[in-house]
Amino acid sequence: MSNIEGEEHTQKAFGWAARDSSGILSPFHFTRRANRDDDITMKILYCGICHADLISTKDRFGLGLYPVVPGHEIVGEVTQVGPKVKKFKVGDKVGVGCLVGSCRACENCQQELEPYCPKAESTYTMFEHGTGEKNYGGYSDILVVNEHFSVHFPENMPLDAGAPLLCAGITVYSPMKYYGLDESGQHLGVVGLGGLGHVAVKFAKAFGMKVTVISTSPSKEEEAIERLGADSFLVSKDSDQMKAAMSTMDGIIDTASAPHSIGPLIDLLKPHGKLVMVGALGKAVELPVFPLLMGRKLVGGSSIGGIKETQEMIDFAGKHNIVADIEVISMDYVNTAIERLEKGDIRYRFVIDVANTLNV
Repeated sequence: MSNIEGEEHTQKAFGWAARDSSGILSPFHFTRRANRDDDITMKILYCGICHADLISTKDRFGLGLYPVVPGHEIVGEVTQVGPKVKKFKVGDKVGVGCLVGSCRACENCQQELEPYCPKAESTYTMFEHGTGEKNYGGYSDILVVNEHFSVHFPENMPLDAGAPLLCAGITVYSPMKYYGLDESGQHLGVVGLGGLGHVAVKFAKAFGMKVTVISTSPSKEEEAIERLGADSFLVSKDSDQMKAAMSTMDGIIDTASAPHSIGPLIDLLKPHGKLVMVGALGKAVELPVFPLLMGRKLVGGSSIGGIKETQEMIDFAGKHNIVADIEVISMDYVNTAIERLEKGDIRYRFVIDVANTLNV
């Protein structure tokens, strides 16, 4: 998967890439590395579209790491295994999320927390990490990856609707588990009802929790309660509603990526409550300290989970029939889809039918 000078490549690949900050993707021929002893090669069947794909293709970080082949919600079928591979066999359905590498030796890696490894390697290159490597993501026909960074897909899970769980799912599941916001009977607030938020509601209900969706959009109330199973709905702009709900929640998962004040959210927490940020705001927020002191409250953050936890999450989702709400698209629709994503015009995740629509 890397393009290190001098490394032999034997597998031709084809996908769609952005070449400049317009973010427009178009057909792109490239190469994947040869399948190593502990690698699997997979035929990509589906790939979800994440908000990070929009940020990277349009170069919102100003890094200029083109060409970019996005995609880190990847589901496919194993077509080749190296001689040392133990987890998979040819024909297995497999998922790859946001990571394809880490040092495997540091304290975080030893605790199976690969996302926090200083040498964590993203599935497609979003940041320079000093190795000289260039990674290409799942908007493509094949992927070569070390078996460690792949997970088995449950047999009962639809591949297309399950794909977004490899990013959106683990991004909300991991903090719920880590911060103890997964106990039956607890009251969880979920800020934002988008790609992350709607999955958070489903996981929380599967844990047996009471769930309140907190949103700026009153129009989402019926969908949150009637279709997704939330117990209640708060319009965050309605001061009376927010005041009435003060000190009622054990925890809040904040998935919103638009700038917003967190003070009113802290007020919703019971004493000892936890507000966990998982949305990439991109701007600093004001942190009111006094409510934290007087309520022994916590404001934390979380990225994705490690590979072991990702497998745990996908197995839990399979057991409880949790999938993302998706709109399946063809590869030639991807530019329109990303523009719609930027406008919030999706309920709740686009998934590319790669195998049937990626034409060389």
